[in-house]
Amino acid sequence: MSDEILIDRREGGVVWVTLNRPKARNALSRAVCRELGELAWSLGEDRDVRAVVVTGAGDRAFCAGADLAERKGVSADEAAPYLDAISGAVSAWAALPKPTIAAMNGSALGGGLELALGCDFRLAVRGASFGLTEVRLGIMPGAGGTQRLPRLIGVARAKELILLGRRVSAERAYEIGLVGDLCEPDELAARAGALCDELTQAAPISVTMSKRAIDRGLDGSLDEGLRLERACYDVTLFTEDRDEGLRAFAEKRAPRFQGR
Repeated sequence: MSDEILIDRREGGVVWVTLNRPKARNALSRAVCRELGELAWSLGEDRDVRAVVVTGAGDRAFCAGADLAERKGVSADEAAPYLDAISGAVSAWAALPKPTIAAMNGSALGGGLELALGCDFRLAVRGASFGLTEVRLGIMPGAGGTQRLPRLIGVARAKELILLGRRVSAERAYEIGLVGDLCEPDELAARAGALCDELTQAAPISVTMSKRAIDRGLDGSLDEGLRLERACYDVTLFTEDRDEGLRAFAEKRAPRFQGR
């Protein structure tokens, strides 16, 4: 990893990933997108990882989206690699089997908000603003925003944000379900840490299978989703963690899950 992405491995299998380009409002360059995609893959393969937090450096922005300075002067014919880079990075984070948290230390626009939408949980600081404002630049969201946002907040609300190119405050984002929790800037790390603590108390395989059932089940019919749920449930039945959970319940103690 370059110094534009910082990785902090913490106790309990929690990994903090920081977009470290504060002078550029943590914008997504092609190099950063490539590293984010590679990192998502490696974290997904690491059995010791239990939860991943992605945040931004500084107090101005979580991520301003595409690096427009890098794209300045790029013709329409040359734009595809830039979009591929951002959409690939977001897709990699969305596919990460471990639970992910976007700890939004500031505003998130365009591809920055799409990166947050690719995470399982979104925490935000008061005073931040969020939006998919691409229509005001003559383009449109291209890294999953038109698909993930309606699934999260509903079609009508998503159209208000996307078709009108609106920015919304952190408070409004909380009201419509775009973010799940609000806090003061100096509370963000603690809030994200508390959420990680909850996640790491659960059985890792159970969390992974539950996430898979939810994410993949949304793509099909209810019957297909129920079959997928059963298949994922069956995986958990034959794990050491399942046996440990039953023993802990009987012995009235906290379980010690190992991810096996």
